[in-house]
Amino acid sequence: MATIGVCEDDPAIRKVLVRGLREAGHETVVAHDGREALTLLGADCPLEALVMDIGLPDADGRDVVTALKAAGQHAPVLFLTALGGTHDLLSGFAAGADDYLVKPFGLAELLARLDVLVRRGTGGRAVVGGLTLDAVAHAVRTEAGQVLLSPTEFRMLAAILSRPGEVVRRRTVVAAAWPDGAEVSENTIDSFLRKIRAKLESVGSPVRIETVRGVGFTAREQGAVA
Repeated sequence: MATIGVCEDDPAIRKVLVRGLREAGHETVVAHDGREALTLLGADCPLEALVMDIGLPDADGRDVVTALKAAGQHAPVLFLTALGGTHDLLSGFAAGADDYLVKPFGLAELLARLDVLVRRGTGGRAVVGGLTLDAVAHAVRTEAGQVLLSPTEFRMLAAILSRPGEVVRRRTVVAAAWPDGAEVSENTIDSFLRKIRAKLESVGSPVRIETVRGVGFTAREQGAVA
């Protein structure tokens, strides 16, 4: 889960963005125009990424981002714009964009691009319950050591650990680890989970992965009672 800032003046687009981000497990801080963005999304607002519309009613979103960065807000920025010309792209990157998405856009693509920005902002690593996930090395580390994971194992584990203490449904894990539309059997999922559990045990993981029969999986600290 990450905290994502959103500045978008179009109510319909803003609603889609906020709903999609929250359904993906993210927190959102929402501004409706440039002035509100400068008030709400400054350096004292801890963000992992920022989605900024360029065509705001009271300001150019590029100018807003420049001001935010000058004030100490250094979260990676994804610009949304109706203009996709080379000049527009270059001016956006010059203003501090890390990525660019032209309207109309697909929500799935936006979420995928934000995931990249969030990982980049944390160096590709996330620490969850004493486990360190390294998305670059496809590895998991504890105080006792490190073990490499296959890409599928890593994505499955990351999906489960993204919501510690919650039950993550099987379909969510499948969507995270396999291509869209892939048919994955229950036996295949369970086989991968056995391998993941064995690797976690090999490095003395403080977190265990439990199966919730008929629903999905959950991550719990060792010794915790359900």
